[in-house]
Amino acid sequence: MRVFTAIPQRHWTDSADAARAAEAAGFDALMTVELGHDPLAPLAVAAMATSRVELTPSVAVAFPRSPTVLAQQAWDLQANSGGRFVLGLGSQVKGHNERRFGIAWTPPAPRMRDYVQALRAVWRAWETRGRLNFDSPHYKLTLMTPDFSPEPTGLPMVPVTIAAVGEAMLRVAGQVGDGVRLHPLCSRAYLEKVCMPQMMEGMRRSGRSRLHFDVHGGGFVCTGPDEETVTAEMNKARQRIGFYGSTRTYMPILALHGLEELAAKLHRMSVEGQWDRMAREVSDDTVRIFAACGTFSQIAGAIEARFGGVADSIDVSFPTGTPAGLVKELVSDIRRIPHTFAGFDTMR
Repeated sequence: MRVFTAIPQRHWTDSADAARAAEAAGFDALMTVELGHDPLAPLAVAAMATSRVELTPSVAVAFPRSPTVLAQQAWDLQANSGGRFVLGLGSQVKGHNERRFGIAWTPPAPRMRDYVQALRAVWRAWETRGRLNFDSPHYKLTLMTPDFSPEPTGLPMVPVTIAAVGEAMLRVAGQVGDGVRLHPLCSRAYLEKVCMPQMMEGMRRSGRSRLHFDVHGGGFVCTGPDEETVTAEMNKARQRIGFYGSTRTYMPILALHGLEELAAKLHRMSVEGQWDRMAREVSDDTVRIFAACGTFSQIAGAIEARFGGVADSIDVSFPTGTPAGLVKELVSDIRRIPHTFAGFDTMR
């Protein structure tokens, strides 16, 4: 199984140091998130500090960004990393698009399909020096002059992975994506019963192969050197489960496990502003539905039981102060878990 880890984003000198350490520890990919800081700039810093490891935002919010603008950023990251960049995209929810980014909301799955195809149309025009002529319901791109075109790289096209929760977006991920970034609030049952059938249907529609499709995550990893640390990590996951579970978008995931009453209560608490009390409603059993939990000696087995046979990659952050040699051993143990993904195929 491939193992990702997050790098710091606030201070770029920290990004570089963390990237070097993670590559030395054997991680397969370095990731950023789009929260309080830009997800792409720290990856540029990490690209200059490393030579092997994959670089990816998980995820960058798509719709507020023009496809051409994001295509250029991804192009430069791919070129300057020697082909190690993977673009993780997410739609975000309606409220954030409208009220945080100030853009109109449309059904996200068909828009994401057009967005990914628009990116690839721009990249093909740059690599082949051909004409840009992309026309879809959401994006019409027909102008690309030489002065605004970067030099061809000779590298594979940037892989694009798509964050997906609902069935329509899962099908889009399978149809046009090179992988999926599953939400942390995703159980093994939801992955097996809902996610995989929809993604496979998307792949069937486009003739894509599961071998070249990276299924990432779908849960948390809570680990540490002792039970006390594992409990602390579970409490962090508990807070996030409470927060995510309050959003109606994720209610079907909880409902699959008979947790409709919990979902309804968490939503009421969010409306009432009781954010600091939500975690108390999430039991240890519920945490374990969404997380692989165990001490360092147990965690590889717990990850295999929780994710093995369905996910190809996961992200893991070890507690601060974990010795570098031990991190390397733990990453190596997790990487021995078999997975289906055989590598991206973007030479198309």
